Amino acid sequence: MTITLDTPFAKPLLDWYDRHHRDLPWRVSPGMAASGIKPDPYHVWLSEVMLQQTTVQAVKPYFAKFLQRWPRVSDLAAAENEAVMAAWAGLGYYARARNLKKCAEAVAREHGGVFPDTEEGLKSLPGIGDYTAAAVAAIAFNRPAAVMDGNVERVISRLYAIDTPLPAAKPLMREKVALLTPAARPGDFAQAMMDLGATICTPKRPACSLCPFRGACEALKFSDPELFPVKAAKKEKPVRHGAAFIAVTGDGEILLRRRAESGLLGGMTEVPTTGWTARIDGETSVSAAPFEAAWQASGTVIHVFTHFELRLSIWRTAIAAKPKTNGGANDGWWEPVTNLEAQALPTIMKKAIAAAIPLAFKTSKG
Repeated sequence: MTITLDTPFAKPLLDWYDRHHRDLPWRVSPGMAASGIKPDPYHVWLSEVMLQQTTVQAVKPYFAKFLQRWPRVSDLAAAENEAVMAAWAGLGYYARARNLKKCAEAVAREHGGVFPDTEEGLKSLPGIGDYTAAAVAAIAFNRPAAVMDGNVERVISRLYAIDTPLPAAKPLMREKVALLTPAARPGDFAQAMMDLGATICTPKRPACSLCPFRGACEALKFSDPELFPVKAAKKEKPVRHGAAFIAVTGDGEILLRRRAESGLLGGMTEVPTTGWTARIDGETSVSAAPFEAAWQASGTVIHVFTHFELRLSIWRTAIAAKPKTNGGANDGWWEPVTNLEAQALPTIMKKAIAAAIPLAFKTSKG
């Protein structure tokens, strides 16, 4: 059966979206679409990559900054890797930034700067998986793709009272979304589902009386919507330990280095640190310092990654002159503290520096 706007679920949701959609900087609203404005695939793709595991409010300034520096995908493709990583710093999940750059390069090199307009074509690009391909195909090109993020999972699980725990329930949820997605306005439908989950069908205290699905929602009829989606019991995150070393010269320069391109925080800037990973601890004592000096303990910082918690012992030293190094590739460089905001420092490294130099980022030029 062909799904149309007369589908019982599609029409009331789209009517609700026409009235209550969120105004987002990367979105073409129904009113804008009616006046002939079309979505920019670059904007849609960039926003979708940034929004993975990140809130809308956190993404907005980064999205604006990227468009100001690289207004077209070809501009991003031509950018220096270090510049992209520095602009991304603070958004987390840094593999996204590396894949963002690779994808932009592929679009520019292999597609003349024009994004493919199908799910299959989009999935052929680096870093684009099922979700991003479906979202860009639907929102940018109005393809009838089944788009399912965390908000949509919550709506679908409640609408059908799906009691299979996540992630095992995902195939069934995706099947339901595909059946509901209308042939007309599939991009608006996808965005409407996301908005509904973000503003009405929220994790706690959903506003069911305002929901366009309230007459059909199985969870509301027979159970408690807050019980859905059902999630498998979480494993306790392991705690890893390591140390970070903050060395500052008399003229206000700090020792930095760049992490290996692969692995956790790959390609990002760091202060010297020990060999911790998600699986093993690193050395925590001053014996692992990059050079001999009067190192002083400066407390501990804690940072929670997706799969583990990291506790870094912070060591600080003030030196009159830069020490001699062995000339190795990982010796790093000395950067003015006033220029730290321009570096590709992930949040954990900013925490480490701030623990040793409390005013470091207040005096940074940005």
